[in-house]
Amino acid sequence: MSIDLALVDTIVADKGVDPTKAIPVLQAVQEKFRHVPLQVIERIAATTEMTESQLYGVVTFYSQFRLTPVGEKIVKVCHGTACHVGGAEGLTEALEARLGVKDGENTPDMKYTLDSVACVGCCSLAPVVMVEDKVFGKLDRKKAAKIIDEYDSSGGSR
Repeated sequence: MSIDLALVDTIVADKGVDPTKAIPVLQAVQEKFRHVPLQVIERIAATTEMTESQLYGVVTFYSQFRLTPVGEKIVKVCHGTACHVGGAEGLTEALEARLGVKDGENTPDMKYTLDSVACVGCCSLAPVVMVEDKVFGKLDRKKAAKIIDEYDSSGGSR
């Protein structure tokens, strides 16, 4: 994938060049590219007061950042205690089968990324799956797979 460095420069100009702006700059980059490419880290370091080491440290420390591309929609399966007890492993297995990928992988068309997470904070709805910012609770294997069917049949939105 070709990276538009002019777009990166625009983000930096908008957010700022000093090291206190590292997180907002990286968040904006990730929003545009769905990850933080190493080429972009190099560009930010070359055009700001931030070093590559500082930027890489931020990207690898915070779980919100990704160094590899993700799908258009991230399907998060909660594996916190309540969800684990409620059958989260089965939800992950059903979604792996439905999407044709393993946990942590992207579908070949880059439409979805399947991701197990520690907790989404919806324990009373356990077990839970999130797609983007929408929470689906009290799920079983069939209901979890059906979420993807509904997204696919609606053209990607719900």
